[in-house]
This record gives sequence, C-alpha cells and structure tokens, in this order.
Amino acid sequence: MSTTQTEEIELATYPAERSFTEVESANDVHTEDGDAPASAVEAIPDGGYGWTVVFACSVITFMINGWSGCWGVLQTAILQTQLEQGSTTSLSFVGSLSIAICVCLGLACVRLSRVIGARYSMLLGVLMMGFGILFSSFTLDHLGGLFATTGILFGIGGSLTYTMSNSLPVQWFSSKLGTANGLVKLGGGLGATTMAIVVQVLIEKVGIPWTFRILGLVTLASGIPAALLVRERAPSNNTPSVDFSLFKSMPFCCLFLAGAVGTFALFVPPFFLPLFAHSIGLSASTGAGIVAAFNACTAIGRLGAGFACDRFGPTNVLLLTMALNALSMFALWPVSDTIGPLLVFAAINGIANGSFFVTMPTAIGRMIGPGQAAVGMGMAITGWTGGYLMGSPIAGILISAAGAEDAHTIVPYRAAIFYAGSVALASATFVLLARLRMDTKLIKKV
Repeated sequence: MSTTQTEEIELATYPAERSFTEVESANDVHTEDGDAPASAVEAIPDGGYGWTVVFACSVITFMINGWSGCWGVLQTAILQTQLEQGSTTSLSFVGSLSIAICVCLGLACVRLSRVIGARYSMLLGVLMMGFGILFSSFTLDHLGGLFATTGILFGIGGSLTYTMSNSLPVQWFSSKLGTANGLVKLGGGLGATTMAIVVQVLIEKVGIPWTFRILGLVTLASGIPAALLVRERAPSNNTPSVDFSLFKSMPFCCLFLAGAVGTFALFVPPFFLPLFAHSIGLSASTGAGIVAAFNACTAIGRLGAGFACDRFGPTNVLLLTMALNALSMFALWPVSDTIGPLLVFAAINGIANGSFFVTMPTAIGRMIGPGQAAVGMGMAITGWTGGYLMGSPIAGILISAAGAEDAHTIVPYRAAIFYAGSVALASATFVLLARLRMDTKLIKKV
C-alpha cells in the first residue's frame, strides 16, 4: 500500500490526548490505494454521477421502508381475516424478523458486495424482496410460511439493498453527505407514507392476497431498473469487512450503543398505532391515516435532518433526535386518548424517528472517514439487530399481558409506551456521552 502522497491514519492509532477535532481533521487523509486516492476526502466529487446513485438508492429505499411502514396495517388486517386465531405478538415478530435480518447481515452483505459488486448486490436484493412478498400472498393463513417469506426471504433481500444504500453515498459525497443521505432516506419516508394509505385501499378493494401480489410486482418493476443504475466510485476490495479496532474509539463505542439500544423503540409506534387507534374507537381507515401521517413526518425528518447535519453537525442533530424521540413518548403518547393528541404525537415522533436513519450513518461516516465508512456503518448497523428483532415483540408482549388488545382505553398500553420511551432516553444518553467525548462545547458543529 503506497504512502507517497498521503499518510495513513487509522482511528485505532489516535493518541488518547488528541481532541476529536484533531482526529476528525486527520482522518480526512487516507492512504492512496493503487493509482487513485480512492479514500481521500478531497478526491470525492461531492456530486456528479453520485446524484444518480442517490436517486437509485432512494427508489429502492422507498420499497424497503414502505414495507415496514405499512406492516402495522397489514398485521391488523391479517389478524382480522386470515389468522383469526393468531396473536399480535407472534405476527409482529414476523415483521420484526424481516427488518432484523435487514441489519443483522450487514457485514456479510458488505463482504458479498466486494465479490459481486454493489450493482449485482442491489439487483439480487431487489429480486429476493419482490419474490418474498409475492410468495407471502400464498401463505397468509400459515404463520410458518409468513416467517419464511415475509420474514426471512424479504429480510435477506432487504439487507443487501439497505446495506448498499447506506454505504454508497459516502463514496460520492463529503461536505454534502448529510444532504445525500437525507435524500436517500427521503425515499423511505415517502414509501412508508404512500404505502400505509395504498395498502389499506388495496385491502378493501382486492383483498389481502392480491395486495401482497401487487406490492411484490411493484417492488420488482421499480427496483430492478433502479438497481441497474447503481455504480461504485471506488470499490474497496482490499478493505477488511470487520475492524474491531474501531471500538478503541470511545465516541464510536457510544454511537454503536446508542444505535443498538435506540432501535428497540423505533418501530413500536408504526407497528402499534393502528391497534392503539382502534382501542380509542377510531376506524381501521383512520388508524391507517394516522400511520400515514407518522410516515409522512418521518419523510420530513429524513430530509430536514440531512440538511441539518451539514449545517449543524450530524452528532449534534442525532442528540436532538433521540431526545425528541424520548420526550414525545413520555409526554405525549400516554395521554393521546383522542385523535388530536394522537396526531400531534405521530407528527413529532415521526420526525424524530425519520431523523435517526439519516443522522446515525452520517455521524459515523463523518467520524471515521470514507476509507472505513462502509465497514464502520456495517458494524454499527449489525448492532441494531437486537432492537429490530425484539423491540416491537417486547412491546407486543407488554400489550398482551395488560389486555390492551381488547381494551377500549389507553391505560393498558402505557407499559409498552414507557418501555419504548426508556430505551429512547438511554440511547440519547449514549449520544450525549459520544458528543461530550468529541468536544465539550455543545454549541460547536460536530
């Protein structure tokens, strides 16, 4: 590995006494590998074909988040028609499994992409997602079948596409990385918003099986062309898939823990808002509308957080995001017994929820630099597995234990609400520790 033009500086070698500002500045300089300084920040075009890559990732993220955003609507409909003897806990676990697999295989997907390339990784992921949804339409009355199709097959495909969508922008953008990530995640927010409404209409018009089939076909029709547009700027075949030396950095450790803990709370509102709305006497269509409002606000949060990261610093915005997430759950959701307060909660929590998915990868990418960004984000996202897998089922267990499924009051939901709020608060605490470790001046852009 040549060091004739630039000096290799790795996160693990930073002396403890150096400030984060010095570390961040130094980390912008990486070893030149081959004929081009692929890892150097100054070589990143900050645009160009990168905007096409952002568009392609945004389209695919539309389908990934659209699926998770409408699962609460699908879950309620399946329980009422196809699996009348099933439970909220078991079916929510199907949805949780798919999104858990999306993150738990992140490092494996990084490794695979170095063998077959990002474009073919994306294409394979889209095919698995689309056929996973199509196959699910034939197993709606069988919980095991849903676990295999909706849970595992879709989850593996989602992991391939989600990993690429998080790691590709950092190859094309530096100073505009927050904006690029925001636009990618905006697609997810729009997908979740649109799908929550469209799915409810489809269920009422054509039934649940054909709703799944239509969603699967749309995923294939939109995802395949988008995957073919993906291009890597600088394939990093010689970079290790895992770098445990990153854990020698206290800020990275804190952000890793913030994501690992915070994800336990993120999917509780969208998964259970339809059931919560039903308990206070609202119709299924109204419940779907509230989820749509929540998802619309996640789109606003994703886009706004991208610009805010570039303006105020991603770690600062991440701290505000998790604090707002916790505050909305503690102060608003427990008293949202009418549609007005419930919509206010859905709006505020949705903005905070959407912001997380932009601020976290941007904060990590800025912290460790483009040379290690894919590895660092792969490791951090893998740490979200526990929260993705068990976050909503734990809430479902608390809801079932309190008898909330058949209740006509919000009181039995409060245990699940306070559980979600508590883990969001713990996540905010870890972000604060990371931020203070970087620089004790909280008004500084970090």
